[in-house]
Parts: sequence; structure tokens; C-alpha cells
Amino acid sequence: MINDHRILRGPLLTEKANIQLDVDGKVVFKVDPKANKIEIKKAVEKMFDVKVKHVHTTNMHGKQKRVGRFTGFTNDWKKAYVTLSEGEINFADQL
Repeated sequence: MINDHRILRGPLLTEKANIQLDVDGKVVFKVDPKANKIEIKKAVEKMFDVKVKHVHTTNMHGKQKRVGRFTGFTNDWKKAYVTLSEGEINFADQL
């Protein structure tokens, strides 16, 4: 089992993520690619003292980057959409 602090790499603070937090109560995290939904749910509930309703994950592929004449790819990573239960909207203040 992975440590809770290694599962959650950090929040994604994008414009789309902020809209989802306001409208649907979803928080977006960058997580460890080996973590599953159950581990992500337990880590969020333990670290932030909130009740999680759903967790949806997406594997993101690394983008192609070029430096001079050499090309390569950035690392693949995983994104988790965490839906909070009703009444847990003040979560953004803890980030």
C-alpha cells in the first residue's frame, strides 16, 4: 500500500477545475499512476476530513516536446476527479 502523501501529488488548480468545484463539488488531483480509486478515496478522506461520494480517474499521456532537434515525451500521469458529499464545499480553503 502506498503512503497517503505519495498518492495525492497535488491539486490541479485550473480554470476548468475551479468551475467543477463551484458547480458540481468536484475537486481535481494529480495522483500516483499506480493508485486505485479506493486508495485515492481513503487518502482524501484521511488528509482533509471530508466525505467522498465518488472518484473518477483518467490516465493522461505525456505530450511530445522538442528541444532543438531532439524530440521526446513528458511523463504519463493520472488525474482523479473527486466528488464530495453534500455540505463539503468549503474544501477549497484547505488547499
